Amino acid sequence: MSLSDAQLDRYARHIVLHEVGGAGQMKLLAARVAMVGAGGIGSPALQYLAAAGVGHVTLFDDDVVALSNLQRQTLFGTDDVGQPKVDVAAARVAALNPDVTVAAIADRITPANAAALLAGHDVTLDGCDNFATRLAVADAALALRIPLVSAAVGQFEGQLAVYRGWEADKPCYRCFVGNNPDRPDASCADQGVLGALTGVLGSLAAMEAIRAITGFGTDSAGKLLLVDALGFRFRTLGLPKDPGCRCGTAA
Repeated sequence: MSLSDAQLDRYARHIVLHEVGGAGQMKLLAARVAMVGAGGIGSPALQYLAAAGVGHVTLFDDDVVALSNLQRQTLFGTDDVGQPKVDVAAARVAALNPDVTVAAIADRITPANAAALLAGHDVTLDGCDNFATRLAVADAALALRIPLVSAAVGQFEGQLAVYRGWEADKPCYRCFVGNNPDRPDASCADQGVLGALTGVLGSLAAMEAIRAITGFGTDSAGKLLLVDALGFRFRTLGLPKDPGCRCGTAA
């Protein structure tokens, strides 16, 4: 695989980075990313993955665009209200970068279908808005040994982590949140969310997906990034592996 003249121009700012270079850019073009959710986190994440030249994105979201989404979901406009999010998102990516293919899947991921839907991807990026889906995605990514980039926001706070729980020294998502499938969801409709904060977390999630593909910099798996917009503060915590967690049997 080689880069065309147009690609050399398009991705020049990546290629001149020693930590990415032409080899890293070709890895991005060959990569397959599963993205769960086309909302506040998924919108900027998809835009930056597409701009970076990630060759294939499978986008999962069963929702339609609502007027209340537009405060934070930057892929969409007023004229898109009522349209399936995945279809609008795929059209936006097609206009942004012809190197990128988006498979638009207007289905919700469940424990029954997660493994089949996520198989064959290099990275899973989860920015969905409910805990049941997060668990289904995390369990399937663990079983398939696919790195999981998980981002979440609420009100003025956000969190981001990368999980590779099949590795002996790395936690899985359940090491962090536990095993309670009945954990209540707190939706942004109920509690509110700062729109620009979803952009921050979505952009960071895209960066971590790119890191997972190209290998630049320090490995972020096993760490939790906490964002406090009220306090203008970022913190990074270590996430230990839970010795009693089910991921111990997946190693």
